Amino acid sequence: MPHSSNPETKDAAGPSRRTVLAGGAGFAAAIAGLSLLARQAQAAPQPRPHVVYILADDLGFADVGFRGSDIHTPHLDRLAAEGATLSQLYTQPLCTPTRAALMTGRYPLRYGLQTGVIPSGGDYGLATDEYLLPQALQQAGYKTALVGKWHLGHADRKYWPRQRGFDFFYGPLVGEIDHFKHEAHGVTDWYRDNDLLVEDGYDTELFGAEAVRRIGTHDPSTPLFLYLAFTAPHTPYQAPQRYLDLYPRIEDPSRRAYAAMITAMDEQIGKVIEALEARGMRDDTLLIFHSDNGGTRSRMFVGEGAVSGELPPSNAPLRDGKGTLYEGGTRVVGLANWPKRIPAGQVDAVIHVVDMLPTLGALAGADLSRSKALDGNNVLPALLEGQDGRTGLVYNIEPTQGAVRRGSWKLIWHAVLPPKIELFDLAADPGETRDVSAAHPELVAELQTEVVKLAQSMAPPLFYGTALKATLSAPLATPSAALYDLGSHDD
Repeated sequence: MPHSSNPETKDAAGPSRRTVLAGGAGFAAAIAGLSLLARQAQAAPQPRPHVVYILADDLGFADVGFRGSDIHTPHLDRLAAEGATLSQLYTQPLCTPTRAALMTGRYPLRYGLQTGVIPSGGDYGLATDEYLLPQALQQAGYKTALVGKWHLGHADRKYWPRQRGFDFFYGPLVGEIDHFKHEAHGVTDWYRDNDLLVEDGYDTELFGAEAVRRIGTHDPSTPLFLYLAFTAPHTPYQAPQRYLDLYPRIEDPSRRAYAAMITAMDEQIGKVIEALEARGMRDDTLLIFHSDNGGTRSRMFVGEGAVSGELPPSNAPLRDGKGTLYEGGTRVVGLANWPKRIPAGQVDAVIHVVDMLPTLGALAGADLSRSKALDGNNVLPALLEGQDGRTGLVYNIEPTQGAVRRGSWKLIWHAVLPPKIELFDLAADPGETRDVSAAHPELVAELQTEVVKLAQSMAPPLFYGTALKATLSAPLATPSAALYDLGSHDD
């Protein structure tokens, strides 16, 4: 190797051997120190955010301001403008299955909650051997609170929120209550922790006030997981007069009340944001908002109480709504907001509610080894960096029907007689207006095989046992009443 021409390397002007060795040792020590600091910096835990997870109940895909609705949602609109709107966020088509998927990170077909919802007379619940999101976050040092609707088991206390990882619970256990009386079928369903509670007030406002109270008394140095599960805008369509008065031009009473319920919920979300800001927690809080399923477009899925008039939710431009496997029942309005971490804009990645447990678990540094095999993926790269989401998903699998997605291809298989197969290319036809199954027989066969494989491994739906028991013990029904229950009544 040729010598350097730098004069400092010549013997006459160069340093002594001792100096060189000493300098080399110092340089090596410096490098070692820098390496150690780098390893320490790499190993240092990242700040864990507070998580406020807000769930609406039967909210239409199009029924918020940032989707172009005339319904006033200024606080959600601001969160959407400053955060990420989730254009392909999926849930299960009904309430109980979605909440179960959120809590477990697993499709409800794995544990028998894939069909229907837990009815008021149901004696089953989310299996107690499932490891839930609040349990994982609790073990990771989070304070956990559920304010709002549970709907994952009410007949036995072992299914209740306080027994499933929540340090605090306030709200109803069942799926549908009178929003002022807090009753289901005349029975009070309103709890603080494990204690029945009787109090006055509109449930949406009570939920908001309790959430603000939780935040106001929380020590910001401890990470918080606040699951705020509104009952709005689920039936019955009810709202205080001051919210109804905001919509004098809406003549239909159901749509007027529906719009008022959404605005009331939005107002409470604004108060939650104010509470986070007042507590100095806002910049350190990841807020996720979405509906538990699409808005209700069929009377079969309005709930346990009758509703007159036109059903008001809109899922435009998506097809159908709650209870169906079409996009209107399963693709929901949603957003994610985390100041200075999640860039503003639209995230087009395909995300399913089962992805939330592994995603939040990763942020929290939670140990998920107690979870059974997860169906969810960590979608932080999609939220933070705009990367792709999942390449496929399972809409649902049950004995009568199933639907899966691979890329942009979606297969819906209605297995009841007469059977029907539909294939849609969601990239070209998100409204599912063109069934192209006849043009792609090989793809249809592949996706059908996937559905059958999933069906062979699914747990039997728990809903069927309860439904059969209720039917066999019910009083004689008139033909008109039976038609009404089937959703075929014309009012």
